[in-house]
This record gives sequence, C-alpha cells and structure tokens, in this order.
Amino acid sequence: MQTATAASSAGVLGLRTAYRTGTLRPRDMVEAVLARIAGRGDDAVWITVAPAAELRARATELERLDPALPLYGVPVAVKDNIDVAGLPTTAACPAFAHTPTADAGSVRRLREAGAIVVGKTNLDQFATGLGGGRSPYGAPESVFGRDLISGGSSSGSAVAVAAGIVPVALGTDTAGSGRVPAALNGVVGLKPTRGLVGASGVVPACRSLDCVSVFTRDIADAAAVLRVLAGPDPHDPWSRTGTPVPRGLTLALPESLDFEGDAAMRAAFETAADMAGARAARVVRTSVAPLREAGDLLYGGPWVAERLAVLQDFLAAHPDGVLPVTRAVIEKGAAFSAVDAFRAQYRLQELKAWTDRLFATADVLVLPTVPTTFTRAELAAEPVARNLVLGRYTQFTNLLDLAALAVPAGTTADGRPCGVTLVGPAFSEDRLLAAAAALLPAPVPSTPEVP
Repeated sequence: MQTATAASSAGVLGLRTAYRTGTLRPRDMVEAVLARIAGRGDDAVWITVAPAAELRARATELERLDPALPLYGVPVAVKDNIDVAGLPTTAACPAFAHTPTADAGSVRRLREAGAIVVGKTNLDQFATGLGGGRSPYGAPESVFGRDLISGGSSSGSAVAVAAGIVPVALGTDTAGSGRVPAALNGVVGLKPTRGLVGASGVVPACRSLDCVSVFTRDIADAAAVLRVLAGPDPHDPWSRTGTPVPRGLTLALPESLDFEGDAAMRAAFETAADMAGARAARVVRTSVAPLREAGDLLYGGPWVAERLAVLQDFLAAHPDGVLPVTRAVIEKGAAFSAVDAFRAQYRLQELKAWTDRLFATADVLVLPTVPTTFTRAELAAEPVARNLVLGRYTQFTNLLDLAALAVPAGTTADGRPCGVTLVGPAFSEDRLLAAAAALLPAPVPSTPEVP
C-alpha cells in the first residue's frame, strides 16, 4: 500500500488518485500528519491542533463516504482567524479567544468536499502585519531557514504547506497576507477576487477588503481548491459572483521597480519576468506608481480606520491584551476623519480608472511578490517600516478590486526564495492560473528539501 508520506507529496490530485485506487486510506493520512506535526516539535506553526481522536473519527467517517468527493481525505490547515467549530478562534490574541459552534463558510465547504481539518495555524495578531512575527505564539521560520521570516499574516498556514505537513491551507489576505508568506516559503498563494469566496466566520481585519486565500504546492491544486470554495455565502453580505474574464496572454511588465537595494532579488525577478515575456503572446510596459499610490492608502490612509472600527471596543476592554505594535497600527485609524475617507475614496476611484485602462491593454500584470527578504531579527528591529516594504507590491490589489496569484520563481543567487505575482481584474482567477502554468511552468513548485 502506498505510504501517506509519498501520496501527500503529490498534493490534492495525487491524494485523489491514491484514495480512488485504494492504495491509501484517510486513517493512514491522519497518522502521517500527526507524526509530522510531532516530528517538527515547537515550530510556532500551530496554535491549536484538533484532538487526535477527532481526526481519527473523521477518517473513519470518510471511509464510509464516496472517495470521488473533490477533497476526499485531504488534510487542511486553517488560519486562526477563521472559525472551525469546536476549536478556539484566537486571532493570535489569547484575550480574544472563543470557541465557535459553527464553521466559517469556507471551512464548511471544505468539509463537505471531504477535507480533514487538522487545526488552526499561527498568524500576525488580528491579521495585522506581513512579517509573521506579531504573535504571542511565536514566529515561524521560513522553510528556507537562515532565520528568514515566514511572512504574514498567514505565517503558519504557508509553512504548514511548504513543510509538507498538509497539502492545503486557508489564509486570509487584505494587504498581501496570502501572497507574501507564499513567496517567502516557495509555495502557491491564491488571492481570489473579493467576495468570490465567502468570508462568514472570519475575524475581520478590513471587512470590506478581506479575502479568504489558499495555499498549495502547485497551481493545479490551487485551482481544485478554488472550485470548492467559490460560490455564494448567504451569511456574508460582501459575498458576490461575477462572470469569469476570458483567458489571454498579453503580459504587462513593470517599467521600474524598487528592490530596497537587493540586487540578487532584482536579478532573480528579472530572470522570471524575461521567461514569462518570451512565452507571452505580447508584452507591454507599464508604470507601477499608481498601484503603489493605491496601496499606500491601506496603512497610510483612512482604511486603517476600518481595522479600528472592528476592534475599538475590544482594545478599550483589554488594554494589555494586544501586542504594542499591533495596537499602534490599529489605533492610527483614530487620526482620520470622514472627510479624509471621502477624499481617499475619490482618489482611489481615479486610480481604479487607471487600472481599468491597464487591463484593457494587457491580460496579466507580473510583479515581484516581495522586493526583498528579512531575517526575524531584522524584522524585530524595524517592524513597521519593513512591514511596509513587504507589502509594496501587494497592498493595492483589494483596494483596486483585483485578483492575484503568487507563485514561486526559484531562488536568488544566494539561496533565498523569489516569488512573482500575477495580477488581473476581478474574476480573472482562471486567466491567472492558466497564465502561470503557461508562462512560468518550470519553477512551480520550488521549495527546499523539508523533513
């Protein structure tokens, strides 16, 4: 019989084949996942793991069901700002912890498709941060080692997939939290169009912008999981559907980029961009200045007040329950007025019009996911400034109503992970997945050997 370790290395599609042919059983998969978690020790990836007895009972339940279910027996990790019935939701803040009685809409869809929910993963507190270090539960290290940050806020979810513990994990993405950790761990991070995947049962960061995101080790698995997750969520007032945009391979490449002086990252990105450009039907060049201006509105403009709108009462009631850096970021929202908010909306609308014109001439925009990497010590030394660096090419997407797909693009000359992001208009997920497979097939996935 095929081992669970061998089958899971092939991901969702490999597991599907193994289960259908009878060479693997869900109970084998559960034991393998539990052994992997135990073998890694205190890696700061998990906040809560489901009791072993419950996971074994889920495996037994599945063995009485149809293995043709799209995610039959697939182990899944869930970021701990997304509700899983019976497991605490902490948002990486012990004072906030509560135990929901119902699954989030996205988790319910996974379970109905046959998935096994293994547990809740670590995150930057209240999903506020892109480094992966703002958590009282520890700061996971990138699977590339060398004290490199794992990225945030979906740090634990990305590492759980990259380390081979589970083939699928859910994150959330408001400013780049589903893409930055994907880049820093060499996995795929899919940020769908806002509302395409329901966000009921998600602790809000910026409720009007939040997305449930997906981590996998390859593009085909990301597509398979999105097919399960996408659809109306009656409990999410922001849920919506749309018409998928046609596929196309006209590629937009940036005219000028800032890599914080990281010449090795620039070279790695340019290699990937040149490969994509050579395989594209046509290439156009574009400024990214309007995109960066839009992104700056998220933390430097009145949208930070939306984070305060969610947590103001909790912060007042628990003055010592939130990390100082998290509190400082959120409380900046009090400095913005309604007039500021309207002025920012007007400017954002102008930037959306610019973006519409860009995607009238190009199908896909390719950008670096992050301009550089940091160690955990470097991030701790300058947590706010370096957080903004990490979000330089991700923060604009939800404000401008875009879809994005982060994929690994090999490594720098000195062995650090390099990732690229394909960006498209709303409901362009199929286009982005197809473009990534056509334009950047060789480097996906690209991770170091992991235990």
